[in-house]
Amino acid sequence: MRRAWVSLLWIISSLIVVFLITLPISLQAHLIVGSIVVLAMILLKTFGPPTGVFRVIALALGTAIVLRYVYWRSTSTLPPINQIEDFIPGFMLYLAEMYSVFMLFLSLFVVSSPVPPRPTPPVPDNAPSVDVFIPTYNEEYALLANTVAAARGMDYPQDKLTVWLLDDGGTDAKCNQDNAAKAQEAQERRRELQQLCDGLGARYLTRARNEHAKAGNMNNGLEHSTGDLVVVFDADHAPARTFLKETVGHFAQDPKLFLVQTPHFFINPDPLERNLDTFDEMPSENEMFYGIIQRGLDKWDASFFCGSAAVLRRTALKETNGFSGVTITEDCETALGLHSRGWRSIYVEKPLIAGLQPESFASFIGQRSRWAQGMMQILIFHMPFFKRGLTMAQRLCYMSSMLFWLFPYPRLMFLISPLFYLFFSLEVFNASGAEFLAYTSTYMLVNLLMQNYLYGKYRWPWISEIYEYIQAIYLLPAILSVIANPRKPTFNVTSKGENMAESRVSEIGRPFFIIFGVLIAALLVSIYRAITEPFNADVIIVVGGWNVLNLLIAGCALGVVSERRNRRRTHRVNLLRRCEMIIDGITYPASVEDGSTGGARIRLAEGTKGPEFERGQSAQLRFTPHADLGSETLPLTIRNIEEDKQGIVFGCQFEPQTPMHYRLVADLIFANADEWRKFQESRRRNPGVLFGTLRFIRQALYHTGRGLSYLMHLQRLWRERRRAPQLATAKRES
Repeated sequence: MRRAWVSLLWIISSLIVVFLITLPISLQAHLIVGSIVVLAMILLKTFGPPTGVFRVIALALGTAIVLRYVYWRSTSTLPPINQIEDFIPGFMLYLAEMYSVFMLFLSLFVVSSPVPPRPTPPVPDNAPSVDVFIPTYNEEYALLANTVAAARGMDYPQDKLTVWLLDDGGTDAKCNQDNAAKAQEAQERRRELQQLCDGLGARYLTRARNEHAKAGNMNNGLEHSTGDLVVVFDADHAPARTFLKETVGHFAQDPKLFLVQTPHFFINPDPLERNLDTFDEMPSENEMFYGIIQRGLDKWDASFFCGSAAVLRRTALKETNGFSGVTITEDCETALGLHSRGWRSIYVEKPLIAGLQPESFASFIGQRSRWAQGMMQILIFHMPFFKRGLTMAQRLCYMSSMLFWLFPYPRLMFLISPLFYLFFSLEVFNASGAEFLAYTSTYMLVNLLMQNYLYGKYRWPWISEIYEYIQAIYLLPAILSVIANPRKPTFNVTSKGENMAESRVSEIGRPFFIIFGVLIAALLVSIYRAITEPFNADVIIVVGGWNVLNLLIAGCALGVVSERRNRRRTHRVNLLRRCEMIIDGITYPASVEDGSTGGARIRLAEGTKGPEFERGQSAQLRFTPHADLGSETLPLTIRNIEEDKQGIVFGCQFEPQTPMHYRLVADLIFANADEWRKFQESRRRNPGVLFGTLRFIRQALYHTGRGLSYLMHLQRLWRERRRAPQLATAKRES
């Protein structure tokens, strides 16, 4: 009976909303109502609690304005179909807008009430056995040594823990290939990694052939292992000491649990963060997904496997014959198959691994292209909305995660649509300047407020637009290629640990400068037309303003593809750990202030005096590790020496010579996940729509200038290179 009353109330409410949004009102009345809604949302956001009924009311008010815009846009603005030159681009823009509205409503469903942080259940006395898989293909020795060492250092009964290095770079096929040099390289790699695993107490495993990429590699690991649970870490994802303590206990509480996923935390900036210099002050791109979206998916039992930093139940994987390998995103595909079989997943929102993001813009685009193509493959091959065994909520959640990757189409349509009118006078939007401004401005403002309500401190205003724009140019062709041939994409390993030795314009950055030039031309045309066509001034000014917004985003993108020099190949984390430095046989009390896998900043205890220290001098570092690693010390080289009011500070480089030295490095750098959480929290603050917009404009103007200065410098280098042969010839003749 109660359910019937709830359904009746929902139907009545829906009819009232439909009546209100279709009610014909004047432009002035719409502006008044829109202003009241905006003010109410601001007040609710400012003075109301972040969750609960006030949040729902604010989002409902915003939804009403969005629906009102959709009704107006659908019934009053489309060009007549008999004016085909206007109708085609106009309808393409309309589809882009409707996609954006649809994705907004899917987001509201997914993240309107995300799951709060979960308590950590204890690991049972009879702890399950755990196999740790670290799949690798072409990653370098030191990177793998750090990850394997960190995995071996996890706090768990050692007789129940087996770490496997799954090497696809040393397969039989690679070691016996026709290219003698590459075969020798693969054989040497296999030998070195076998010795590394022997020294760290891990297992080395390779296979005959490289089949089915990462999924095939991990399935080979399943065939050779027997653990109750399987943990997967990417080659550059070093776990904290507490990883298993925070995750394994959940499996004892739910026999149908197949997955515990944790967030991917990165200790280095992505290309946008590095080149725009936002890493230390603004949340990373992935934090919106791991901070809010995965928690929202978790509410509907739809949080999915993200390829790393996860624990899976072996008995569940047996039902799907291991990890799925039909698509190039084996992680989400595997989760989809297990969810459809009735298995459940949970998400633990604690950063328990430290990984590396792509350094260069080209590698970043390569990684995102693989994600986009893989999600499109899942959409085509598995059709999640119609997949048997999923709940309706799970269907919507998976569709949200996959349809998101169609964003290149609307992003590029929003970019070029003003140009249709400014350059060719095409009427793609059948409305006066006043109507366009009134409806679109309220819609955009409400949209910004809703996004801020949903994501707040996890995603600042306009940052999503920049990320989407810098990817859209290259992702749209990648997506279209999948639609044309779903089986064409192949798995490509993302480059990590690149050395950006020189400042430069990205090798794939040229289209962004061309687009910026076109938008500048459109700005000049809009000014000219506003002066020479006063009868169209209202429309020209509004469309010109739209072009200016695109110009700001495009200018910011110039800063992204103008890559800053970054010679440091490893990235520092705060440590504050007591230690001793041994120099020339003398022990000095000290503390490690910060460090990376490459070295550390070490401060001698205040008042400590000694002989004159020299750069290049060898030393040893001794500290108390979390695990029993004996009395081993870590070799160092002193690279620089500073002195301040508190004493002497050394910049030191680690010189690991044995596998045990890598255990010490991992224990020092990766053992404590609390530092990662503190760093995340230091960046998570909500600037609000107003201050976030002002910050975006300031950054756009600055990085437009920086990007253009890079381009001019690049042009000078090109001219010098072209002149070099001529100068050399003239010099020889003289």
